[in-house]
Amino acid sequence: MGTVVPDSMDISTAQKETNIPDSSEKLDAGALFVLKSKGSWLHCGYHLTTSIVGPVIFSLPFSLTLLGWVPGVMCLILAALVTFYAYNLLSVVLEHHEQLGKRQIRFRDMARDILGAGWSKYFVGPLQFAICYGAVIACTLLGGQSLKFIYLLYHPNGAMRLYEFIIIFAFVPLFLAQMPSFHSLRYINLVSLVLCLAYSACVSAGSIYIGNSKNAPTRDYSIDGSQVNRIFGAFNGISIISTTYGCGIIPEIQATIAPPAKGKMLKGLCICYAVIVTTYFCIAVSGYWAFGNQSMPTILTNFMGDGNPLLPTWFLLMTNIFTLMQLAAIAVIYLQPTNEVFEKWFANPKMDQFSIRNVIPRLIFRSVSVITATVMAAMLPFFGDIMALFGAFGCIPLDFILPMVFYNVTFKPSKQSTIFWVNTLIIVVSSGLVAVGAVASVRQIALDAKTYSLFANM
Repeated sequence: MGTVVPDSMDISTAQKETNIPDSSEKLDAGALFVLKSKGSWLHCGYHLTTSIVGPVIFSLPFSLTLLGWVPGVMCLILAALVTFYAYNLLSVVLEHHEQLGKRQIRFRDMARDILGAGWSKYFVGPLQFAICYGAVIACTLLGGQSLKFIYLLYHPNGAMRLYEFIIIFAFVPLFLAQMPSFHSLRYINLVSLVLCLAYSACVSAGSIYIGNSKNAPTRDYSIDGSQVNRIFGAFNGISIISTTYGCGIIPEIQATIAPPAKGKMLKGLCICYAVIVTTYFCIAVSGYWAFGNQSMPTILTNFMGDGNPLLPTWFLLMTNIFTLMQLAAIAVIYLQPTNEVFEKWFANPKMDQFSIRNVIPRLIFRSVSVITATVMAAMLPFFGDIMALFGAFGCIPLDFILPMVFYNVTFKPSKQSTIFWVNTLIIVVSSGLVAVGAVASVRQIALDAKTYSLFANM
């Protein structure tokens, strides 16, 4: 690597408290208060798992209906390998800069130092913010839909509307959003890890039970539609799978690790991907096996046959409760970039984090952030289609392209080396997927536009 600059490792009093080495510039309140570096590699694994594994994996059987058995499973495997590789490359770049005395704790810091200030200010920063805040809105919407699902189990003709359930769900992330730092979420994210294993086991068991029951649907694994629809559908399926592996906050998660961070992120990734392999493949394979090309965009919908549950009500209730609880944790972890920006703008780093001067702005702006996301989720219940477009424009560039670019620019591997060409190939293929995925997403929005209405009861 490089030689550590002697003067760059001086640590101020505030930095000693948070264990963050000086990076040759004074740390702002966002870095000091939200991105405290006190965690272990185990905590890192909890954060990574919560940021990647969520109820969005219920769409994996549907993605296989667009791709078929072999291409679908191959895409699942390739996406796992590429994202693990990409996230490890990001970690290596971060460790390299830390050893040079410049610890980067935000995605936009990496872009600024490696590509230039313009890339940070006009591309990476806004893109990351849109993806993360979009995830908060999506989690709030999904939380409301899960609550409504539970309500309809017991009141099939109930009059409550979706936006009411969204508002009820939002009280949980509104409370959890006041957790002071990313590191303070470590035990919540441990519970989140257990919850995703729990609901994945429930969904897999439910699919296998229905697939072997007398109510089992006729299994048909053919891909429906015209040739054009199949092509666009295949790219939609690839975009769905790519988005399920998305994170977008790898540098912020690594920033929570107590220095030196070297090697710790890799251990955290191993924990995370052990959970990913267990959950993703179980749900994708069992769901597609049971329902074939009748798999719905969320597999839970298939558990209701003609409005009647195909599984015991208590089982569906338990599965949805596990899902609800984890959605709250995911919403809060994706609020952290927003929280960090608010702390940077409105908190005073020279005063104590829990002083009245800093607590009041934190309470106000974090609450406003959650309330805004809640209003948008209630107003735009078709936000899933919009997120598919965000996924094509955001998740693939942040998670599949930029890690390769950062590594090649930082280490400048020889053009004769394997790593250079592997990275370049991933960049080129991913860039093509961004273009085609964006077109496919816009096409889907156009097809569904006739069903859109504000505050719809979907």
